[in-house]
Amino acid sequence: MTEMTWIWIALAVVAVLLVAAAVWWAARLRRRQHLRHHFGPEYEHAVEESGSKAEAEAELVEREKRVKEYELHALSATERDRFAERWRTAQADFVDNPAVAVTQADALVQEVMVARGFPMADFHQRHADVSVEHPEVVHHYREAREIARRNESGEATTEDLRLAMKHYRSLFDALVVGREDAEREVA
Repeated sequence: MTEMTWIWIALAVVAVLLVAAAVWWAARLRRRQHLRHHFGPEYEHAVEESGSKAEAEAELVEREKRVKEYELHALSATERDRFAERWRTAQADFVDNPAVAVTQADALVQEVMVARGFPMADFHQRHADVSVEHPEVVHHYREAREIARRNESGEATTEDLRLAMKHYRSLFDALVVGREDAEREVA
C-alpha cells in the first residue's frame, strides 16, 4: 500500500471516530433533556443529592426502568370516593388533633400508593417511585414526610403540621385524581 492509501485509511478511521463521538454526545444530550423535562425540579434535586449529573441521571433512568415494571393503575371511582372521604375525615380531625391528622394523612397516602400498585418499600424508595409518575408534586411528599418525622418526635409546631397537611393534599390529589394541576401553593 502506498503512503497515500494509509493517509486515506487514517482519515476514514478518524472520521468514523468523530461520527461515533457525535452520535454518543447527541444521545447523551437527548437523554439529559428528556430527564430534565420529565422530572423538572426533581432532576435538580437528584443532581444536588448525588453531586453529579451523571450519577443523578443514571439514578433517574433506573427509577424509570423500575417503575415501568410495576403494574400501576388508576383508582376506580369507588376507591377514589372512599379515599376522598377518608381525606375529609383526616382534614376534619386536624382541628382537634393536628398531630394525629398528619399521621392519618401519611398513612392514607401510603394506602393510596398501594392501591395504585406502588410497592411499599422504605420512604426513599416510595419517594423515588412516585417521582417517575408525579415529578411535579413529589417534593411535597419529601416535605410532608420530614414534618411527619418531626411530629413523631414531638418537634413539629402546629404551623408545621398545617404545612404537612397541605403538602400531603397536593400529593394525595395527584395520586387519587391524577391532577398534576393540583399543585398547591404552600405558604
